[in-house]
Amino acid sequence: MRMIVVTGMSGAGKSTALKMLEDIGYFCVDNLPVPLVPKLADMMCSQHMELEKVALGIDIRSGQKFQELESALEELKKSGIIYEILFLDAQDDVLVKRYKETRRTHPLAERNRIDQGILKERKSLESLRKKADYIIDTSQLLTRELQAELNKIFVKNKEYKNIYVTILSFGFKYGIPNDADLVFDVRFLPNPYYIEELRAKTGNDKEIRDFVMENEKAEEFLMKLEDLVRFLIPNYVAEGKHQLVIAIGCTGGKHRSVTLANELFAKLQSDEGFGIKIEHRDIEKDAKRKK
Repeated sequence: MRMIVVTGMSGAGKSTALKMLEDIGYFCVDNLPVPLVPKLADMMCSQHMELEKVALGIDIRSGQKFQELESALEELKKSGIIYEILFLDAQDDVLVKRYKETRRTHPLAERNRIDQGILKERKSLESLRKKADYIIDTSQLLTRELQAELNKIFVKNKEYKNIYVTILSFGFKYGIPNDADLVFDVRFLPNPYYIEELRAKTGNDKEIRDFVMENEKAEEFLMKLEDLVRFLIPNYVAEGKHQLVIAIGCTGGKHRSVTLANELFAKLQSDEGFGIKIEHRDIEKDAKRKK
């Protein structure tokens, strides 16, 4: 039997993850009281149940008994029951925003602000997070992207590096993305904007792609950038980083940055050891301004 303990920060998507696991064949139990964990595990491992895949959702809503979770998990281990921990996380500002949008109160906030409840919860979960087999930061994930990550881990059984990479193109004239970890400036390349027949097109068009990548400097830059990113990812993972935003910028975020972002994404997409997506933040902004 494969047993997954699904836990993490309140508001990070635990309930959503459990529903997705249920869709792929897991028997799911949400908000399970901590003292019942060993008893339920024993029962599910019995010959009468014959369950192959089980997911237990446990979070801070269990109250004071939540502090006993590590002891309960240790009891499972002594009983010979193998389990994996899936930890759902998100940045504090994202969690605050989600709580405000749903108008819910944080279970630990009581009469205080939401951010104080989040701080308490993060401290309570710190040791459990360190023991997690899989950590997924949902700060920037769409529902379908979370689904893809869970499928990668629990359906395809791919090796997972606990990091999600976002490749983001942008225009410097609209500002550097606030959440960027690495920022690269490709304004050193010839600008298609100054060629009349190319101006209205974007880096998603073959004509722009060919124009940009026919330059030897673009090819060399891409090669060095891929090498750098592949070097950094395992080192970031070792330091506990779970989100990496690589921002590639040109003047307007429409031609050169889009092309290079697409090319880097194509190079890294084949590596299924980490999640990856691409976004073009400013690709349509010039077109909207002209209307």
